[in-house]
Amino acid sequence: MGEAILSDLVTEIVIPVCAFVGILFSLVQWVLVSKVKLSPQRHAPEKNGYNDYLIEEEEGLNDHNVVQRCAEIQNAISEGATSFLFTEYKFVGIFMAAFAILIFLFLGSVEGFSRKSQPCTYNKDKMCKSALANAIFSTVSFLLGAITSVVSGFLGMKIATYANARTTLEARKGVGKAFITAFRSGAVMGFLLAANGLLVLYIAINLFKLYYGDDWEGLFEAITGYGLGGSSMALFGRVGGGIYTKAADVGADLVGKVERNIPEDDPRNPAVIADNVGDNVGDIAGMGSDLFGSYAESSCAALVVASISSFGINHDLTGMCYPLLISSVGILVCLITTLFATDFFEIKAVKEIEPALKKQLIISTVLMTAGIALISWLALPSSFTIFNFGTQKVVKNWELFFCVAIGLWAGLVIGFVTEYYTSNAYSPVQDVADSCRTGAATNVIFGLALGYKSVIIPIFAIAISIFVSFSLAAMYGIAVAALGMLSTIATGLAIDAYGPISDNAGGIAEMAGMSHRIRERTDALDAAGNTTAAIGKGFAIGSAALVSLALFGAFVSRAAISTVDVLTPKVFIGLIVGAMLPYWFSAMTMKSVGSAALKMVEEVRRQFNTIPGLMEGTAKPDYATCVKISTDASIKEMIPPGALVMLTPLIVGTLFGVETLSGVLAGSLVSGVQIAISASNTGGAWDNAKKYIEAGVSDHAKSLGPKGSDPHKAAVIGDTIGDPLKDTSGPSLNILIKLMAVESLVFAPFFARHGGLLFKLF
Repeated sequence: MGEAILSDLVTEIVIPVCAFVGILFSLVQWVLVSKVKLSPQRHAPEKNGYNDYLIEEEEGLNDHNVVQRCAEIQNAISEGATSFLFTEYKFVGIFMAAFAILIFLFLGSVEGFSRKSQPCTYNKDKMCKSALANAIFSTVSFLLGAITSVVSGFLGMKIATYANARTTLEARKGVGKAFITAFRSGAVMGFLLAANGLLVLYIAINLFKLYYGDDWEGLFEAITGYGLGGSSMALFGRVGGGIYTKAADVGADLVGKVERNIPEDDPRNPAVIADNVGDNVGDIAGMGSDLFGSYAESSCAALVVASISSFGINHDLTGMCYPLLISSVGILVCLITTLFATDFFEIKAVKEIEPALKKQLIISTVLMTAGIALISWLALPSSFTIFNFGTQKVVKNWELFFCVAIGLWAGLVIGFVTEYYTSNAYSPVQDVADSCRTGAATNVIFGLALGYKSVIIPIFAIAISIFVSFSLAAMYGIAVAALGMLSTIATGLAIDAYGPISDNAGGIAEMAGMSHRIRERTDALDAAGNTTAAIGKGFAIGSAALVSLALFGAFVSRAAISTVDVLTPKVFIGLIVGAMLPYWFSAMTMKSVGSAALKMVEEVRRQFNTIPGLMEGTAKPDYATCVKISTDASIKEMIPPGALVMLTPLIVGTLFGVETLSGVLAGSLVSGVQIAISASNTGGAWDNAKKYIEAGVSDHAKSLGPKGSDPHKAAVIGDTIGDPLKDTSGPSLNILIKLMAVESLVFAPFFARHGGLLFKLF
């Protein structure tokens, strides 16, 4: 069938080199951000001998008190975020250890903890390593994935809290300078996460190979634990961080903006520091872990299917590493793309911010298409076979190129549709804002309708991607389509992290008492960031759907299920229960936010009512108590939703068997994707409808404002309802559907051998 142009040796060099280039580039971006000093500086004269001292005085560049205040606020936010994450990781660490033991016991017991070699699952004529070895190495890869996910989230949070005040200070020099600082900071996180994820996975494969040798089927089955570890941590990061941020946000908005009629980030509001901390632990640490999980799972799904295809059978290392080569090229493409935003072009006006971010998506997609074509030509033989439910399907290299490319372009379509439905530059959000004229009820009705409608095109995009990629290369095609969607993850994360950094920058500007002009600039950065955050969530949900389906296919093959027939009672009961799970999960997370927000509202009201001089600005609020309320509530409330997701596959697989579990996975995928897209876009639209009224840029927006008007109060209520939808339930649902699938794949040997206890009894 031919050989690849790229040799195995070159492949083994290219992947780690690209990963190191990504890490190095992120460090360079961090150094550039660190040049913005959080201390008053003496500015040297320009080369022409003139000093811009007067301009600096006008914008308060030399105001020592302002700079000092920014530094203090940044430290408070950083300490709060670090404290929360360490508290969260203590609980998550206990879970991680317990679940690792569970993986070992379940998988080890498949063959009674025997150390004897056993016939391979897909080729009975060959002997593979023992089930005990699979148990040990799956446990190790689970721990590796979990630790990498935790580190990714933590590093992202530290970078964001390092950059927020620096973005505020740069806003004094102009919106372009502030944009570059915020975007570079996001790029630090994006490239670190993409490069670390790739490097750790590559190292793990090579270390495992020392033991497994020619048993690639066992090797890559054990590697699936890496994806399980990544998504397990992402679930707790997303749910815990989401509950934290929305409890603070809802408390701050309801009492501060609606009841007391004070600005969003007014330093008199006791919940304001907790609100800014929440942006980092939810939208930065949570999103980082989430997208790392998607990347790890899509890579694992592709590797598992490839290991039982001609790549694995013939021990073609370059062909096997095709998914990793896609990610490697993605890092280089994103590096070039980032330079367009930070070095090649400079933003000079507010209206250029959102187009600059959109150009990042377009440039990275176009360049990546060329990169995929190149790597498909170099790394793949002209034709090869792909495992397709018991048979080997002949596939050509250009067909695999189309699979990856359609996933990549479907991601762009989902991104732009999300932007259309959540940006206040277009009619859907403007209609939601206009509905605020008649109160909060009509605002809620219009917002819900928008969210439901926004599901249509993304679902068609996902459906077309699935049909084309499956037709061309079976389940492997779907797995690499998901990788295609995530191939530009460094740029996607940079854009996504930019939003919370800008949001924090605006809050710091307000709390530090900076001029209205500075706040207008940070608000413009933040409004664009809200839209890009929604785009990031769209990417995460779309890729989760493809990843989940690829993992589902791998699970069905590993569990030796020939067909999944929905007309059989075993499958149908699983299907209907699986479709219910996203609703149950959403109910738990929404109620958790409501319970935590209730405590926050009571505390904020108490402080306003009992601290003399708080409203007048002569007394300081007790920020620490609000931070503690959010921390305690989120840690307590994240456990039940997490347990629901983690225990469901274990209970269903053990008691009801693999057929019922396949129904549960299919049902949760189908309903979870719809709810996730709708929830994220509804919340994003309500948020930007509020900002549209507050900004008052157009005549239409001015007719609805100003802040404090009845339409604005209705918009704030809509935004408050949407907050837990877009930042807690919606983003967490994509983790639910892919985590259940990868967990089922990891435990498939146990379920296939010992599962279905109830059906065996009756």
